[in-house]
Amino acid sequence: MSLKYAVLAALLEGEASGYELSKVFDVSLANFWPATPQQLYRELERLAQDGLIEARVVQQERRPNKRMFTLTEAGRADLDTFAATPPRRPTAIRDELLIRIQAMDGVDPEVTRGLVEERMTWSRAKLDRYRRVRDRLLDGRTEDAYLTEADRIGPYLTLMAGIAFEETNLAWCERALLLLKRRTAVG
Repeated sequence: MSLKYAVLAALLEGEASGYELSKVFDVSLANFWPATPQQLYRELERLAQDGLIEARVVQQERRPNKRMFTLTEAGRADLDTFAATPPRRPTAIRDELLIRIQAMDGVDPEVTRGLVEERMTWSRAKLDRYRRVRDRLLDGRTEDAYLTEADRIGPYLTLMAGIAFEETNLAWCERALLLLKRRTAVG
């Protein structure tokens, strides 16, 4: 999948500038499709050229003018087709830490523990952020009330996947640290 569909999906929330889209990616899409601001701006240009989004310039005083992007009917149709098509292949894990862990046997165990602890810190921070986003989405409602009342539930479902992913990361880290400690005690 390309960044294309992640950008089109982000524009389902409504008109946004490139800067606003980069913030959307940081908060709600980064758990499953990260992108740098430079990647986003390049993709926005391509999507506008392909007629899948429209851009309008907003004049600003004391600031550079900004471009606001919206999804076109063609963009929505393309996104709908994409959303209804099964993925071409199952998800694969690509994780630099796991390569390091795979090769850890010649490394000081304290270094490996430090890497796992650093992952735990990152996962806890992301989990806290995702839970804050969930609380904002729910806005005091129960999950059942939200799912009944909300216009769109896709952002909530993907957020739940991000929460589950980070909870799984934390469980793996805790287990890995326990096994590393056990191995050090034996060896």
